[in-house]
Amino acid sequence: MNIEERFNLIKSVGEEIITEEELKKLLEEKAHPIAYDGFEPSGIMHIAQGLMRAININKMTKAGCKFKMLVADWHAWANNKFGGDLNKIQDAGRLFIEIWKASGLDAENVEFIWASDLIKKEDYWRTVMRIATKSTLKRIIRCGQIMGRKENEVLAASQILYPCMQAADVFTLNVDICQLGLDQRKVNMLAREIAPKLGFKKPVAVHHHMLMGLQATKTETKDKIDQVIELKMSKSKPDTAIFMTDTAEDVKRKIRKAYCPNKQVEQNPIIEYCKYIIFQKYDTMTIKRPEKYGGDLELTYDELIKKYSSGELFPLDLKNAVAEYLNKMLDPVREYFEKNEQARELLERVKSYTKLRNK
Repeated sequence: MNIEERFNLIKSVGEEIITEEELKKLLEEKAHPIAYDGFEPSGIMHIAQGLMRAININKMTKAGCKFKMLVADWHAWANNKFGGDLNKIQDAGRLFIEIWKASGLDAENVEFIWASDLIKKEDYWRTVMRIATKSTLKRIIRCGQIMGRKENEVLAASQILYPCMQAADVFTLNVDICQLGLDQRKVNMLAREIAPKLGFKKPVAVHHHMLMGLQATKTETKDKIDQVIELKMSKSKPDTAIFMTDTAEDVKRKIRKAYCPNKQVEQNPIIEYCKYIIFQKYDTMTIKRPEKYGGDLELTYDELIKKYSSGELFPLDLKNAVAEYLNKMLDPVREYFEKNEQARELLERVKSYTKLRNK
């Protein structure tokens, strides 16, 4: 691919790019820039971490990037995941890697690096300290969003270290592109701002979209006139997300129950699943309907949006199709765990940790 094609492919991953000019210059200078993402091993992987993440990473590697995936086990420990049990956290990390391999991830061009190995690198903790000395406590607390924490939440001392560690990861891995979700924006901006002060290169930030949760929560405003609809995924609320190890029946049930207002395209998680997952693999989508309701439809994404917003396509018909396509995409994962005894035992072990934690 030429530079313009590589740029457009990476741009299709990023809902926000900081900055496009820097990305173009990087691609002109490097045939194989280093891109990275990091993940906290915690619980069971949902579809945004699994299928959607594999889709985005494959685009990055196709555009010529060398991709480094950080298994952030020490970060999860600092964030008190699994009650701070590092052995359980590392089991979850190994499970995530197994799921990605089964999800069609371009594993040959992805290097998995454990934080527990990265911290042994010379100067890692010195870099953490240098970042800390150049940052205010207020700024670090504002970065709490990257851990799923709120600014007014009381943090453990270990959680204060977390943003400094994540910025240090970027520099230690010699990253050119931080390709993380929009929820990680604040720490990427911290890394970009602090890099010149410490003599490191400033990474380009490519932030991908955060997939909506399936269930809507309505909250009233202070004056109780309006209602705000929130659609968030939560591992503690299983029906808000499709998990990579859900059964076909689970997927059908969750999609059937999902928030999907008639004729409404915005703030509609079912439409998002179409846009960010299904149509990333398929050019068209077949909607099966009885003849008395118009018969089957084969639609591109733009055609689907047009028919849904006009009311020609009903929510239940769309939901049934989405469940069918998601199950088709998840079948290789199910088959992998059915055939691989070690992977299946690992999955059951991590599931047992999650059950204990949720009690």
